[in-house]
Amino acid sequence: MKQSLLLTLRKLPPIEPVVLVLLAIAAASTWAFIKTAELVFTNATESFDLWFLRFLRNPGDLSDPIGPPWVEEMARDVSSLGSFAWISFAVVVIAVYLVIDRKIRMAIFLFCSTAVGTALSLLLKSMFARPRPELVPHLSDTFTSSFPSGHAMLAAVVYLTIGSLLASVISNPALKIYVLTIAVLLAIAVGLTRVYLGVHYPTDVLGGWCAGAAWAAGCWLLARRFIEREPKNSISIR
Repeated sequence: MKQSLLLTLRKLPPIEPVVLVLLAIAAASTWAFIKTAELVFTNATESFDLWFLRFLRNPGDLSDPIGPPWVEEMARDVSSLGSFAWISFAVVVIAVYLVIDRKIRMAIFLFCSTAVGTALSLLLKSMFARPRPELVPHLSDTFTSSFPSGHAMLAAVVYLTIGSLLASVISNPALKIYVLTIAVLLAIAVGLTRVYLGVHYPTDVLGGWCAGAAWAAGCWLLARRFIEREPKNSISIR
């Protein structure tokens, strides 16, 4: 029986390196999210959260963030890249382009991963129901609870997914790295601005990044076979 099992395993196709990487990202991000949530709701991160919020404000006036006024305005602009309105606009524009280019499965994948990711973000927020920071005034309007950061999570889901889509059709390794790096930096920038604007604790953003990365990696694993069934004149996933 042992020999037959070994023969069966040998006949299985080798696991591609990209699959192993995605599995590692999904597993590590899921573990990090669970650990962050555990620390947050046992108040283990309270002193760090409050210290970081104070660090980003003028010690003499907590309503005034550090830096000149234009930095505050720029933070709002960058933060909006993770808003529901902008994310929806970007996804619709890219999905329509993919449909016109006859890449229907890619368009469906992008739309579904974003829609379900948004629903998951709202579900997690309702489950944890962490109040927003009260230490400093909010410099942006908020309508939901604090953990995890929806902006950080959606930015990770959408920009990492779009970056992966673009990287899959680029043959130049340097350009692949460039595209994925920009996607990661966009997600990071959105999250940091949410803390700067005083609407999230840093651990809210960390939780959002972890949940978004886990979701994006998991979706990409499921989507590889789904998208590879596109017609031959369409994009293939590398």
